Amino acid sequence: MSTADAAQSDDLTPMTHTQKIEALVGLLLGMFVAFLSSTVVSIALPQIIKNLHGTTDQYTWVVTATLLASTATTPIWGKFADLMSKKLLVQIALVVFTLGSALAGMSHTASMLIACRAVQGIGLGGLQALVIIVIASMFSPRERGRYQGPIAAVMSVATVGGPLLGGVITDTSWLGWRWTFYVCVPLAIIALVVIQRTLNVPTIRKPNVSIDYLGAALIAGGVIVLLIWVTLAGKSFAWTSGTSYLLAIIGALLLVLAVLAEGKLLNRFLPSFLKVRDPIIPLHLFRDRTTSLATVASIAVGVALFGSAVFLGQYFQLGRGYSPTVSGLLTLPMVGGSLIFATISGQLITKFGRWKIFLVSGGILMTAGFGLLSTINGHTNMWLVGLFLFVLGTGMGMTMQNLVLPVQNAVPAENLGVATSTVTFFRSLGGAAGVSVLGAVLSTHVKDLTMSGLRALGQVQGMACGKLLKAGIAGNLTPECEHVQRTAFGDGVPTIFFYAAIMGALALVAILAIKEVRLKTMTPLEEQQQAAAEAMAGLAPDESAEVVAAERSADAAAARNRG
Repeated sequence: MSTADAAQSDDLTPMTHTQKIEALVGLLLGMFVAFLSSTVVSIALPQIIKNLHGTTDQYTWVVTATLLASTATTPIWGKFADLMSKKLLVQIALVVFTLGSALAGMSHTASMLIACRAVQGIGLGGLQALVIIVIASMFSPRERGRYQGPIAAVMSVATVGGPLLGGVITDTSWLGWRWTFYVCVPLAIIALVVIQRTLNVPTIRKPNVSIDYLGAALIAGGVIVLLIWVTLAGKSFAWTSGTSYLLAIIGALLLVLAVLAEGKLLNRFLPSFLKVRDPIIPLHLFRDRTTSLATVASIAVGVALFGSAVFLGQYFQLGRGYSPTVSGLLTLPMVGGSLIFATISGQLITKFGRWKIFLVSGGILMTAGFGLLSTINGHTNMWLVGLFLFVLGTGMGMTMQNLVLPVQNAVPAENLGVATSTVTFFRSLGGAAGVSVLGAVLSTHVKDLTMSGLRALGQVQGMACGKLLKAGIAGNLTPECEHVQRTAFGDGVPTIFFYAAIMGALALVAILAIKEVRLKTMTPLEEQQQAAAEAMAGLAPDESAEVVAAERSADAAAARNRG
């Protein structure tokens, strides 16, 4: 950062430790609201679509709209975090999210709900990226390790508690499904107030900043088109259909144009107002080996974790016959492992300033956990399943949150926001793609296993059972038909874990290739101040020497006068 940049800082007064902890509470509350909103609605969706007279396609879009908006806007929020007040951006994201939540609760049609969920997603994308960026701005890379535990706790409580809370709200007659959206509003307002009163992250404004509208539009457009493709292919249209090919080509073309625009290769063909001067995702970030490898690892981790976790519920409910509430409780070994080892690894990273051994160990355990889960079936002892989930959770806790640390440690302070959001963006993108692609694999495999089971029942009984399964009349299934369904899902879902293990191994290879650099002990503000001081000292050494000599001469003259 230049001296001129430093001079344009609003307030370079560092926050005290107490102020940092108070601000952290508000930020974690904002993060809790963001994750809770993603899980509390899931269990109420069947009731919501029924009351709004929605279709199966609209059911999918209620989930997809938020996913698309949050993923596509994450790098844009991150770039803005390097250009303007991070506190203001967090507040804007909370306001957008709160507005979207309130409007979603007031929806009277499925189409209105989908639009409001997209607004929610824009705010959600900001919260997901900005909370991590602000925490990185307040604490040095080495300090951040000890705060991975609280972050993991917030994510875990929201992940497990969301569906349980959603079920209670939906089943309570005087509340109803609309409160699955309204419940996030007061929490978001409280977070907004706490952040306003406690957060005081110094703002470093760069002179002559221009917004990269073209890059933002191309990145968002390309990501949205590709996510629509992988989300709907195999459901609304076949993977090999003309619609599928068209979406894939358009999405890929938009992203190629985005890369050319971000590399400023299109500037000579563009009018001045569209020329890219300050890219949303600067391509020079990927010249750094750490950032490139961490991005690859983030994509693989996103596919593995998000892509497989979605199907655990199907294994427990459809493959083993447990209720939604019990299914949520059965994931506690995974959540507990993640919480415990995120806390332990974070504390040790802070103590020793080393991170690689924990990321490598986490990658090994995550891959092993998925590998073990790929061996289960519809009759595996649940204690053994719980043990495998604990191994997986242990690897998750040591890997997922800590993976951004090497990147934050490697990039200059002025690129902290965009680098952090880039890693988060690719992890979300991997998760979105993983859910769709692995879902298509599971659907095909379960269909084959179901057909095999129906043939084993005989023609008459098999046809009758097939009609019930196709209609989704679970309560009227005969014992034989229920056995077919449980066998199909109990033996089919573990196939997903096999592919997740492959992605976990890919992430491990990328982590192993990252060169470890001891974590810095200075915050970004301290780094910038030191760089400015060194620049001033380096620009005028003779002048500094003359000042010192003059001061010494003045002191000597004063001494003579006193004598």
